[in-house]
Amino acid sequence: MANPAPTPAETPSVADFEHSLDELEQLVERMEGGELSLDESLASFERGIGLYRHCQQALDKAELRVRLLLDPDAPDDAEPFESEP
Repeated sequence: MANPAPTPAETPSVADFEHSLDELEQLVERMEGGELSLDESLASFERGIGLYRHCQQALDKAELRVRLLLDPDAPDDAEPFESEP
């Protein structure tokens, strides 16, 4: 019997992740430009940290889903992917 598909509340959408990553990249570019005031820089940094954490959580959830797919009985024993040189 197949497991039901996760609901949108359980997993962040790819579009949401992509949007957050895009916004984070734009913030970094603006901050590296050096034209922001101190207050704007601090607000951008704070927003960037939130976006980073959101992206990291989405990646952690995606990794868990992959591990569950590879070995549903023992996801913690699943071998991590090795990048090819």
